[in-house]
Amino acid sequence: MEKFTKITGVAAPMPIVNVDTDMIIPKDYLKTIKRTGLGKGLFAEMRYLDDGADNPDFVLNKPAYRKAQILVAGDNFGCGSSREHAPWALLDFGIRCVISTSFADIFYNNCFKNGILPVVVSPEDLEKLLDDASRGANATLTVDLEAMEIRGPDGGVIKFDLDEFRRHCLLNGLDDIGLTLQKSKSIDTFEKSYAESRPWA
Repeated sequence: MEKFTKITGVAAPMPIVNVDTDMIIPKDYLKTIKRTGLGKGLFAEMRYLDDGADNPDFVLNKPAYRKAQILVAGDNFGCGSSREHAPWALLDFGIRCVISTSFADIFYNNCFKNGILPVVVSPEDLEKLLDDASRGANATLTVDLEAMEIRGPDGGVIKFDLDEFRRHCLLNGLDDIGLTLQKSKSIDTFEKSYAESRPWA
């Protein structure tokens, strides 16, 4: 998993409440277990017209936001079913950070396992960030996980809190497999002693 330390990039505003996982990645794209290639299906029902053409009114289709790395979204982002394809699609598109006032628990947990930083801010701070994001490509945000702060284009700073273990995992690029591999020597030692104590097994 790619480490997350600090990113500076364009933030796309999506002031929609209750964006569920079916909106993030519709069911038509759930036939794969590959983590790559899902970016094309991200927000597909809002992003494309009935004929398959880009919807020019959708934020990620606007020239200023096509390479957005940060999403500033409304309350309760990632609600609905527990599909892990949702963070996969965000990451494949290039989104490394989602900022909201609240997240659905399963989506929130899945973000950390896939190298995406979900940041919880107050409603007042979200309004400021949505305003910053609405300025387009000329206004970038910096999300600094080491300092646990967001810096706006005008120099304003918003602090955020995060569980220290989750912060450690993101800073070091550790998903569940990476955490397990850190204990490989202990696992090898256990397996060897277990095999010696139970030679018949």
